[in-house]
Amino acid sequence: MAVATTVAVNGGLKMGSVSQAYLESKAVKETRSLISELCRQFYNLGWVSGTGGSITLKVHDSCIPKPQQLILMSPSGVQKERMEPEDMYILSGDGSIITSPSPKPYPHKPPKCSDCAPLFMKAYHIRNAGAVIHSHGMESCLVTMINPLSKEFRITHMEMIKGIQGHGYYDELVIPIIENTAYENELTDSLAKAIEAYPKTTAVLVRNHGIYVWGDSWISAKTQAESYHYLFDAAIKLHQLGLDWSTPDHGPIQNVKGVSGINGRINVSTKAGTVDSNYKLGSFPHCIVLDIEGTTTPISFVTDVLFPYARNNVGRHLSATYATAETQDDINLLRSQVVDDLKQGVLGAVPIPLEDVGKEEVIAALVANVEAMIKADRKIPALKQLQGHIWRTGFENNELEGVVFDDVPEALQKWHSLGVKVYIYSSGSRLAQRLIFGNSNFGDLRKYLSGFFDTAVGNKRETRSYVEIFESLGVDKPSEILFVTDVYQEATAAKAAGLEVVISVRPGNGPLPDNHGFKTINSFLEI
Repeated sequence: MAVATTVAVNGGLKMGSVSQAYLESKAVKETRSLISELCRQFYNLGWVSGTGGSITLKVHDSCIPKPQQLILMSPSGVQKERMEPEDMYILSGDGSIITSPSPKPYPHKPPKCSDCAPLFMKAYHIRNAGAVIHSHGMESCLVTMINPLSKEFRITHMEMIKGIQGHGYYDELVIPIIENTAYENELTDSLAKAIEAYPKTTAVLVRNHGIYVWGDSWISAKTQAESYHYLFDAAIKLHQLGLDWSTPDHGPIQNVKGVSGINGRINVSTKAGTVDSNYKLGSFPHCIVLDIEGTTTPISFVTDVLFPYARNNVGRHLSATYATAETQDDINLLRSQVVDDLKQGVLGAVPIPLEDVGKEEVIAALVANVEAMIKADRKIPALKQLQGHIWRTGFENNELEGVVFDDVPEALQKWHSLGVKVYIYSSGSRLAQRLIFGNSNFGDLRKYLSGFFDTAVGNKRETRSYVEIFESLGVDKPSEILFVTDVYQEATAAKAAGLEVVISVRPGNGPLPDNHGFKTINSFLEI
């Protein structure tokens, strides 16, 4: 027997059918029970009280492609803590309702599918989610009200950030905030735009309302929802204490001469002090983005220390870690890169044999390719990722120590005290960046850094990369960002994106073109 319906919640009327046996299968029954159990837990957390909030899960079935898996949703306008498994709606992968719960006697309302359904479907379709949670938790509401003009929530250097997919302790977590509407379904377009605009996010905050959180599975969605609520609660409490949750050390919200700090954003009210230097600051930047090689760190450290270490230890590293998932991922990236290199006739590229030839032969080919890539100083993800892993071993074994110029720590501390957020943008991997600043000749400097960018945002000589950084930093204008680099082509690309730019002139740096037109500095203390 098949059950059919022509009701749809995602636009248009569509016909859906599924066997009665499958609707009564163990997988569907377990998902029904899981939703009712989770709603009781979420009610006790204050996320779905007053019939608000909702949850939806896909019925996991490895035999069915994820986009086609059945969707179960909690109903709307019911006491979430009292729901039973049979109260759930079952939908097809395109959002058509397959089965509805039976009506209950007074005082229960007639059954109605969740008003969140169109929004849930956006997370399913755009992010291929396996579960979506909509919470009305007080923390998720209040945190959007602290700064009513903010379009994002940002926080860094909190342990629970690690509970969010794709994030670590030192990362800056960014969650878009959309404005509330009178009716839930009216949020659909703005939520979809936020999901598209923030490809890394797994949540969208709705001002004065709550949050939508999704994950690959119910466990992922639940873990992240708990982590988000914890971080919101922490931010609210830090704000009550007069502390800024969005800066690395969560120090006092700054109010210094010429600068007023509010929740990690600074507003220049008078002209900031100038210094006797080639670069005089007329208005203080909200954010500073720093290059590493030739800017914070001598070029010689990279060319004479880091590169040789990676080149000399690539074989040892691959042999020692060959069977690990991390190294296998590194090898797969290198294989893909080498295939492209061979097609394009790149000098030094040699074929990498298949695994069945033997580990030693594979490693020998990998070493030959990596050595050629390092010699050519190629800025490619496959090489940078492997180098980061090799250098990590070197730092862990105290065989390497990061080097920064003498003026860097003092400048970082000064900018931090003014509430200016500082980021790193380097062709080296984010892991490599964290290793250099976390193990520097001046100790761990990561407490002064709000985030790290690598070539995942784009090539450093392309304007689009700096547009991407601007769109990620939560400032109103690109001119509120100061970019410091030693490379003329990078400076030109950043300037074209609207950023303020100065060029760092350090010992060992290459010559600049005549009449290059950029302001220069010899020390960060000139900023």
